[in-house]
Amino acid sequence: MSSFPLISFLIALMLAAAVCTHGGQEPVLDTAGNPVLRTAQYLIQPYSPRSNGGGLLPVPVKLLPLCPLGISQSSVTALPGLPVSFSYPYALMDTYVSEGQAVNIEFKSDAWPGCEEFSKFWEVDESSSASEEPAILIGGKKRERNSWFRIERKEKFVGGNAYKLTTLAGTIGTVPGPWENAPQLVLTNDTSKTFLVKFHRIHDDSTATSTSTSRLEKLGLRMFPLY
Repeated sequence: MSSFPLISFLIALMLAAAVCTHGGQEPVLDTAGNPVLRTAQYLIQPYSPRSNGGGLLPVPVKLLPLCPLGISQSSVTALPGLPVSFSYPYALMDTYVSEGQAVNIEFKSDAWPGCEEFSKFWEVDESSSASEEPAILIGGKKRERNSWFRIERKEKFVGGNAYKLTTLAGTIGTVPGPWENAPQLVLTNDTSKTFLVKFHRIHDDSTATSTSTSRLEKLGLRMFPLY
């Protein structure tokens, strides 16, 4: 008897179990309390209103070589950072992003400081020169495991939910970066360095907002050295 029907049955059973498990997860919420959608763009910003910085920008992690770029928090609170989108490494039917589900994060902006040969997907530095707390870089690939991130709700505070970003190997935190000590995103197991974030949706139907954001993006990139 052929084993093909049995294999097909097992694959179907595994897919059904995955869908059921995924369906029970809570959606990640934006600052307005709405589910974070894969079809929209968001600013990832520090959760605490007392933070001494703004949103996230692509910046070099060292002087030479400049590429690939890392990710740092703007040292200026008024700068919102560059927008990102979320997608799943493999095809899923959900339109929203679920807590704990592996996702790709990609910068979505025409304002860019260079290193165009690299993708705008985030990844964990797995090079031989990576430190014990490897940097989060630009240049990832959707189906590479070091480009998979999870969004987990840390706590529910008055005024919204605080989330943290994690990977298969640890939590995303910050350390003082090379440019004016602006917080640089790294992979860490030190809970005191955890970077708590919120997600602010950018509405495409607002021309004024889009124009303002574009100007702020360009200003933010110029504020880092060498740009």
